[in-house]
Amino acid sequence: MRARRLVAVASVAVGLVALSGCRSEPGVAAYVGDQRITEEAVTRILDELRDDAATSTPEQPAPGQPTGQPGAPGEQRLPGRGEVVSTLVLGEVCQRLSADKGYRPQNQVPVEQVSQQLGYPTDTTYPQRVAELYTCLSGVPSGQPVAPTEQEMADLVKAGKAAGAIPEEVTVEQAATQLDGQQLRTALATRNALAEAVEGYDVTVNPRYRPLAFPVLSFAGNVAAVSVPLGEAGSDAVTDAA
Repeated sequence: MRARRLVAVASVAVGLVALSGCRSEPGVAAYVGDQRITEEAVTRILDELRDDAATSTPEQPAPGQPTGQPGAPGEQRLPGRGEVVSTLVLGEVCQRLSADKGYRPQNQVPVEQVSQQLGYPTDTTYPQRVAELYTCLSGVPSGQPVAPTEQEMADLVKAGKAAGAIPEEVTVEQAATQLDGQQLRTALATRNALAEAVEGYDVTVNPRYRPLAFPVLSFAGNVAAVSVPLGEAGSDAVTDAA
C-alpha cells in the first residue's frame, strides 16, 4: 500500500492568451481568470512529443535482453490531453497565487529529473512545464495537516484497490491504520489550499476534460490517491472543441 507523494511545481506561459469576449469560445481548453489555454497549445505539446518519439532511434538491446522495454526511446507513453491541460491550468493558478502572495519556491525541480521520470526529452515543452509547476508548488504553504473524513478514507481505499495497491479483502478500517498518517494528511491540506486558489482564480474547463483534476498524492503506478479538482465537475460552460 505504498503511496507516492507529489514532488513539489511553477509558471506556465505557453498557450496562454489574453482573454477577450465570452468564456465559451471554440478552441479553448480552459480559462484561468482572464487567460485562456488553447486547444492548439495542447496539441502542439503533444505533437512535439510524438515527433520526437517518431524520430528517435531505439537503442539495440544487449544479447539476451528482452526487446520492448518500457521507457525505451520511441516507446514512451504520451500524456493524455487532460494531463496536459491540468498541468497548464494548475501552473497558471500557482504562478498567479505566488505572485499575489509573494510565495517563493523552496525547491528547484530540475527538468532533467522530470524528463528522466517521465521518459521525455529535456528539450520538449511538457517536462519543462511539469518541472516549473512542481517548483512553484514547493513554495505554496499547505497549512496544518488535515485528517481524512470517513468518506475520503473510503474513496482512498477504493482507489488503492483499483490500483492493485490494496488487497480486495482488506477493510477500510484495516487500511486506515497504514494510510492515515502525516503524508496523507499533508496531501489533504495541500489539496484544500490549492482547491481554494483554483476557485479564487475563476477556472473554467472545457466539458470534454471534465472532471479535471491534478494528483497531489498517488499510489504506485500513478493512480491518483488525492487530487485537486480543477474547474467545474459538470458541463456546459465552455463549448466542446473536439
